[in-house]
Amino acid sequence: MNGKVKDWRGVSFWKRLMNDDVCGICLEPCDASCPNCEILGEPCPPAFGFCSHCFHMHCILKWVISQGNGRCPKCRKEWNFACP
Repeated sequence: MNGKVKDWRGVSFWKRLMNDDVCGICLEPCDASCPNCEILGEPCPPAFGFCSHCFHMHCILKWVISQGNGRCPKCRKEWNFACP
């Protein structure tokens, strides 16, 4: 069977490389909105720590402020933001 391609449309997507697929604080997917987002459906930016854990930005900020000690909720190391 011989033929000619008349039209071709490619589809692609991207996804951030993260060590954690789920936020350890709110237990929602890291690439989705967190419960603290004001605009539902808009992705909440991920926050990466030097300890290699990832959380929603809103979740980790709320956690650090509420705990007062600035430690990672998963490994209890001092929380410091790292660039992804």
